[in-house]
Amino acid sequence: MSLVRKNIIANLIGSGWVALISIAFIPLYIHFMGVESYGLIGFYLTLQALFAVLDMGLTATISRELARLSALQGKAQEMRSLVRTLEIVYWCVAIVVMVVVTLLAPWIATQWLNASALSEETVHISIILMGMMIGLRMPYGFYSGGLLGLQQQVLLNVIKVVAETLRSGGVVLILWWVSPEITAFFLWQLIISALGAAMMAMALWSSLPASAAKTVYQGAIIRRLWRFAAGMSVISLLSAILIQMDKVILSKMLSLEAFAYYAFASTVAVCLAVIIGPLFSAVYPRFTQLLANNEESVLKGLYHKSCQLMTVLVMPLALVISCFSSELLRLWTQDEVLAGHAAPILSVLIIGTALNGMMTLPFALQLAHGWTRLAIGMNIVAIIVLLPALILAVASYGASGAAVIWLLLNVGYIIFGLTLMHRKIFRGELRYWLIFDFGLPFLTSMGVIICFWLLLPKDMGTFGQLLWILITGLVSCCIAAWTAPAIRLELLQRVQIWR
Repeated sequence: MSLVRKNIIANLIGSGWVALISIAFIPLYIHFMGVESYGLIGFYLTLQALFAVLDMGLTATISRELARLSALQGKAQEMRSLVRTLEIVYWCVAIVVMVVVTLLAPWIATQWLNASALSEETVHISIILMGMMIGLRMPYGFYSGGLLGLQQQVLLNVIKVVAETLRSGGVVLILWWVSPEITAFFLWQLIISALGAAMMAMALWSSLPASAAKTVYQGAIIRRLWRFAAGMSVISLLSAILIQMDKVILSKMLSLEAFAYYAFASTVAVCLAVIIGPLFSAVYPRFTQLLANNEESVLKGLYHKSCQLMTVLVMPLALVISCFSSELLRLWTQDEVLAGHAAPILSVLIIGTALNGMMTLPFALQLAHGWTRLAIGMNIVAIIVLLPALILAVASYGASGAAVIWLLLNVGYIIFGLTLMHRKIFRGELRYWLIFDFGLPFLTSMGVIICFWLLLPKDMGTFGQLLWILITGLVSCCIAAWTAPAIRLELLQRVQIWR
């Protein structure tokens, strides 16, 4: 089994489990704490994403540099010095984040959030705990990026599964047996965040090649890498603004309860990261290594094959959730009010998120080339257009308006982003991407899903509805795989081997 395939499988299993337990327990969080408390959790996720811009591109930098150096000989000491240098910088940033959020907590609790059921003191304490959690989650992500670059993704996913199981499953027991308060929720999350960061740090350092020389901070490393890191930092900042702008605006313009419904739908839509993230994580280091070894033809083949795999795995799932959002949320939450508010929003958000996911592998190709200007330019233009569009849409149509804007934003990325990229990288490959990497698998699966949706019997019970939806997803995924040339060829080769 190739290393890329092994890493994809490990990432899918790890991320799949993490997403499953994270999403599966949401109805229990709401049951124990109430909808308004879940609105605070949604605000925490937004705050975490916004402060991620202080990563300054260091996670992407360490991943790219460790992938590049691991393909070369005699680079053990350079790799260890790289990690030590960026690690010190990163922990300093994490501490700053904790202090800043703590100082802002009183203002956020009284001037920004519109809580009614929760006391001002509870919101204040919760925000302080959020800041400490965000600070600890940042090194967790940094060390994860290092393991990705070393392609130690099986080890990475073992740690993720352990830490996230304790985080999501353990907090349910805390809410049930200890206290059903939002502060108890965040306190447990804080403890597991500290544990997870320590586990990731030990895993990365033990995975680095040994060196007799002492590992110390080297400022020269920062000077050498600052251009790429700066470009990634700007991209992270702009991406965070784009992805979180809707939630920031909604948290101010809507009540905390109304915002909770949007946050819930957004959390479900992000479940697609269970597929998008593992593919990106497995392919990006390989892209970098192939470029370092000047294997362009192999790189081109891997690019198209991985994009087709992304389409086959992501688009049918997104379309099924979009078409059957109401049925799925009712079956899962057993809450008619929650499903009624969230389903229309989810139907739109999930398609926008899927299209956003389709751009991750082209983005990985740009990063492998060290090209960050395109993403920066696209994001700046998008922000200029997005901010007034969101304010108008939310004022006129509420949360649903924000979801539509998110969808249109990602349609624009597909149309303009890919066109500009393929003028510089793999020139002449845009048409192939639009037809074979995306178009045929997407359109055929969409046709199948619409047919199943229209033919859904109205008198089916709970089990019958779930079975119908599962069959729809399976058939649409198979059709998409058959219409993607590289995936079809891979499947036929596998069948011949098994024979």
